[in-house]
Amino acid sequence: MRWQNFFGMGRRLRELGILGMNQRNADFILLYNPRKNFPLVDDKRRTKELALAAGIAVPELYAVIEIEHQVDTLPDLLAPYDEFVIKPAHGSGGEGILVVIGKLNGRYRRSSGLLAGEDDLQYHISNILSGMFSLGGLPDCALVEYRVDFDPVFDKVSYQGVPDIRTIVFRGVPVLAMLRLPTRLSDGKANLHQGAVGVGIELATGVTSSGVWHDDTVELHPDTGGAIAGLEIPHWDQILALTARCYDLAGLGYIGVDIVLDRVRGPLMLEINARPGLSIQLANKQGLLPRLRRLEAINSIPTLIEERIALAKSLA
Repeated sequence: MRWQNFFGMGRRLRELGILGMNQRNADFILLYNPRKNFPLVDDKRRTKELALAAGIAVPELYAVIEIEHQVDTLPDLLAPYDEFVIKPAHGSGGEGILVVIGKLNGRYRRSSGLLAGEDDLQYHISNILSGMFSLGGLPDCALVEYRVDFDPVFDKVSYQGVPDIRTIVFRGVPVLAMLRLPTRLSDGKANLHQGAVGVGIELATGVTSSGVWHDDTVELHPDTGGAIAGLEIPHWDQILALTARCYDLAGLGYIGVDIVLDRVRGPLMLEINARPGLSIQLANKQGLLPRLRRLEAINSIPTLIEERIALAKSLA
């Protein structure tokens, strides 16, 4: 009986078009993502440089710390900025990101509200340089960049952090999107595996539906109590266009693109992921596979961004 239930579940997932990790790796990442291009997205500094050269808006880079000796100059590097983000260039899953939202009497106030001393920041950066948060544990460098002031549309559905929009892009066409909302459990980070809320977004309209938190369906943000369904994401067509352009930027056929919405600067491309997770299917209550197969069957994908966006909306 147990095996019958197991195979029955497998059939049900296939009927729903759910893409599993093994199939994602074999049919899409291996086939459509040339390994030689991975460094273009695994290194956030390099990604940022490529984006700027292509005219894609990104959070401003304030400083790069590459060697331990530079850690001693941290006070001078940070002196011009009251708010900033420190992150590893080769980090993943939100690990190693430290957000400072202000200064008080020579100390730095983190997004959690806790104060950190200069030595705390130096220690954190030293850990980044050692590779504590990097892919493969290799030595890394620390990026200091602009702290996004998120769009007020998210005021009631985010806790001490910046929401972002993750979009899966295949062959240059946006396929599925979700809004990721920071929570107390995620320590203000927009990463689902750390406890953020994933909210499905209707691709054709940019309007949110219900969300998922710890594999449970939720209608309200667990900390703020704000309704997460029915939000109209501002600049939606511009966001889709940015994600589509990232395909041309990286030369990778199957990617996840993270966009943040700044209240003054509008949509900013945060990063590109060559191995995007699959929780986006839970957030949307919809499998990726049917849309991916439909795009695979098209011999020639349009080169014009506007036509790709129209194609994306027709998939919904």
